[in-house]
Order: sequence, then C-alpha cells, then structure tokens
Amino acid sequence: MHRTRYKGWVMLIAVLSLVLLLAACASGEKKSEQTTSQTEQSATSTGESSGSSSESADGSSDNYPRTVQTARGDMEIKQQPQKIALAHWGLSDDLLVFDLDSVAITLPFTEDQSLLKSDFYKPYVENKNTIDIVGENTQVNLEALLAYEPDLIIAGNETNKDILEQLDQIAPTVVLDETKQDVFKEWRKVITDLGQILGQEETAVQYINDFDQKLADGKSGLQSIEGTVAFMQVREKQAYLQGADYISEYYEGLGLTPPSTEAGELTLEGIAKLDPDYLFLGYFNMEDPSLSAVTDEWEKSAVWKGLKAVKNGHVYKINGQVAFGFGPVSKSYGVEQITNSLKAQ
Repeated sequence: MHRTRYKGWVMLIAVLSLVLLLAACASGEKKSEQTTSQTEQSATSTGESSGSSSESADGSSDNYPRTVQTARGDMEIKQQPQKIALAHWGLSDDLLVFDLDSVAITLPFTEDQSLLKSDFYKPYVENKNTIDIVGENTQVNLEALLAYEPDLIIAGNETNKDILEQLDQIAPTVVLDETKQDVFKEWRKVITDLGQILGQEETAVQYINDFDQKLADGKSGLQSIEGTVAFMQVREKQAYLQGADYISEYYEGLGLTPPSTEAGELTLEGIAKLDPDYLFLGYFNMEDPSLSAVTDEWEKSAVWKGLKAVKNGHVYKINGQVAFGFGPVSKSYGVEQITNSLKAQ
C-alpha cells in the first residue's frame, strides 16, 4: 500500500514537471518572437532595412511640402519633383550629381559639343533614365521645355531674367539669387541649395565631403612639388592663363603656387616670359582631336622647346573643357588629373 502511494506521488511530480517545462518553452518562444519584432521595428525606424526608409532619411516625398528660399522670397514646393528642368546653362554639372530619374538641361554649347557622352560624365549620365536637352549655346528653347512637361524648373535671376515670366507659365520655377552668390564659383552652396529643393540633402553633403577628402589627399601627396604651376586654356586660335581665384581648388586646395602674373590671353612670347616649372595645357579639342589648337605650331618652335617645363618633362595635357568648368564634376576631374600627373614625377 505504501509502495503504491509512493508511485502515485512520483507520477504526479513528473506530470507537474512536464507541464512546467512546456510552459517555460512556450514563454521562451514568445519572448523570442517579441524580441525579433522589436529588432525589426528598430531597424525600420533607423532606415537599416528598406529602400523606402533610406529615401525618407534623404528627403522622400514624406518631407514635402517644404519651403525653400529663392530670389523671389520663400517658395513652397508641394511635392517632391520627379521631372526637373534646368534653365540656367551653367548649372547642369551641379544637377547631374543627384540621383534623379528624369532631367532636362540647357547647355553652354551645342549638344554635339557637350561632354555628356564622355567617359568622365558617363556615371552621372547613365544613372538617369532620360536627359532631355531644352537649350543650347546658353539659350533656353521654351518650346522644348514646354514639351518636356517639368514638375519644377530651376533658373537664375540674372541668367534667365528675360524669360522668368514664360518659365512661370510652364511650371513652378525656383529662381536662384545670383546677386547674392556667384553660382559659377560657389558650387558647394549651389548643390546644397539643389539638395534642399530636390529633397536630397544627404547626397549634396556626401559629394562635398568626398570632394574635400580627395582634395586633402591630393594636397598631402603633392607637398614635394616646388616652383610655379601654370594652367593654360588652349583654344583653336588663342590661349589663356587661368587665374588663381578662378581655379582656387587647384591652387589653394592642392597647395600649388601660381605664376606671379594676372590671368589673361597668352602669346608664345608671353608663356616664355612666364616660364613656369610645371605647365598644364587644358585643351578644348580633346573630344575631337581632328580640330586644331593654337599650341600645335608653338610646340614646333625653339621658344617652346626652351621652356623650363618642356625641358624637364613637366608639361601635361588635360581636357580643358572639363577641368576648367564651373561645377563639381569638372572640379573633381581636374583634381584627379592634376594629382595623378604630378604624383607621377
């Protein structure tokens, strides 16, 4: 009898232990599911898990409407623009750095002369589904602009002052204040403003940070360069010395020394008098070498061959149409070409 009662207690304890074990397992699974759910929610809130969250961090449509400052006062942009047209012929370089599906631009030259098909611009062009040309030789083609049907137009109050009313009739127009900023020199400010307009502030910040790092690395690697460095714009019939203030990234940014003379047109005798230690020739016919350049004949002369830079092998040919451009893509190309050329010494 005592033995039977003992077996009963053992069975009861075993059943209770099993029940407690099952309850503990169920509780563990529930906590695990809860922890996973919390982790997913945390990742989503910090933008780690999906593209849409990433877009939100860089100004998605959730951040519209937004108000931006323009030359005509504050302007509300109701929705994130998807089709952006640029009426200002000098800022296509600035616009191309952004991740946009469709843009329309006005060119300083003709479409055939533009650099959009060049290898250096390829990464900035190929990430756009469409690039429409709505103007050439600095002139906006209003019919082409109207046909593009932009969500938003970007213009300048000096460059486009004669057509602002027509632009307003085509689409909402953000007018940059060119009386308060030099859009041709202050590309950092321009892409910062464009980032706010386009809802891509982080893209602008990242581009500026990457460029400044490239500049710092280049300057560090060129500390051994001594003597003067001249940058010459080479056209078909003329050559021009670039001023230090115009290409401050190349001089002040890379720590190079400019010649002690003012910018302006140069003759063969003028470059001989200048006699720089290093000479960069920025050709404007590099995309079409069949075109002539003023230096073609100069290079045959004894005067040219007597230049210090020529005798020491310190003459470098670069694409002047790119390197002496206004915007960030051009400046980035210039810094890379100059740094790589001088480091190869």
